[in-house]
Amino acid sequence: MFKDRLRATRISRGFTAQVLADHLSVGLRNYQKYESGDARPTFEGLVLLADILNVPTDFLLERDDYLSSHGVSVDVTLECPPRRPKSQKNH
Repeated sequence: MFKDRLRATRISRGFTAQVLADHLSVGLRNYQKYESGDARPTFEGLVLLADILNVPTDFLLERDDYLSSHGVSVDVTLECPPRRPKSQKNH
């Protein structure tokens, strides 16, 4: 999924979520929603993310078969630390 690919690429490239949020001119909370799957960047935001992370947009969109068919490979480690569980609010 996009959210997992984005997070793994960010970590692999050594960026913090705050740094990417700053580059996109969005708040950290907004950016975190991209990685949690609760929101998606605009088309322009997707292109900017790909530029910052130095990967094709197709890579972030998990179009690996398409990239392979064109001889494109991306040097990103897709393994990353597990996500912290979302805190549950007490009622």
